[in-house]
Amino acid sequence: MNIDQLYYKGLLLDRASDLRKSSEWLDQQWDHSDCQILLLQNDKNLIHWNDAQAPVAIYHLRQSIKALTNDSGKVVFLGLNGSIPLFAAEVESNIEACFEGQETVNRDNSEFINIRELGCLLNAHDAALLAYARGLLFWNRNSLFCIRCGTATVQKQGGHAKHCSNDSCGYVNFPRTDPAVIMLIEDSSNPNQRRCLLGRNAKFPNRMMSTLAGFVDPSESLEETVAREAFEEAGIRVNKVTYQTSQPWPFPSSIMLGFRAQATTTDITIDGFEIEEAGWFTVEQLDSFGEWDDDSDDYCLPRHDSIARYLIESWKSDVRNKK
Repeated sequence: MNIDQLYYKGLLLDRASDLRKSSEWLDQQWDHSDCQILLLQNDKNLIHWNDAQAPVAIYHLRQSIKALTNDSGKVVFLGLNGSIPLFAAEVESNIEACFEGQETVNRDNSEFINIRELGCLLNAHDAALLAYARGLLFWNRNSLFCIRCGTATVQKQGGHAKHCSNDSCGYVNFPRTDPAVIMLIEDSSNPNQRRCLLGRNAKFPNRMMSTLAGFVDPSESLEETVAREAFEEAGIRVNKVTYQTSQPWPFPSSIMLGFRAQATTTDITIDGFEIEEAGWFTVEQLDSFGEWDDDSDDYCLPRHDSIARYLIESWKSDVRNKK
């Protein structure tokens, strides 16, 4: 794994935050001769398997799409790819309708798929873009009513804002991102045998061990969240909480904030409900772990596209470099 690369981030796209506030400008982008659209259905992105059996994003020319919905609330503006306007749309039509009148892409090798199933098979740009499109459409679909008064909302800024249609309320809601911490906890009490703490959430596959994580509570700092979650999930006290990196995680609407922390206690206590198993592991033990999609009965590591895997691999690299 390339520990310098995290999936779903680093999107090279001009989101045109100021320009998209103008409905006239958005209409011009929609009518642009080169306007392109990404299609989704039930949170699944439309992709094409190329001759090398690698998945790639499908960029439809807007003017050639017959299957587009008439509901403007199911179309969102993503940004500008150079001078090319890029939108995403939720469609109900089948694959055949999505390719009606188009001969440039083989529909037989195309499908709507949950991009989380693809892991790192997508190139980094497509992964970030498809995740962004999925997350923004998800928020629009689930923000049909004002969170203050319950009146229907009206889409603004190309799907980046929802205005309450009740004039006496007028509340403006923006896409939410829920902050969650995820942490690699290290026991370095024996410098010659450094260990990290991994656990298995009840929702994980039976073999997968991963770093601990949790959502940030109101009026709580990120460092406090790391310490609280470490104790709640594994009974471990920590200090020296240091930020590592972050990863957008629009599945459906989070951002993962990665940390490393030092354990001050090592006796593990789990609740058996949220965390079903936890343990300390050396680099050598982690090297023997399988992958989440192999057929082994042994422990496996998280997927390569996750920040959990990034934190584990970067810790392994640091341990090796200090020997």
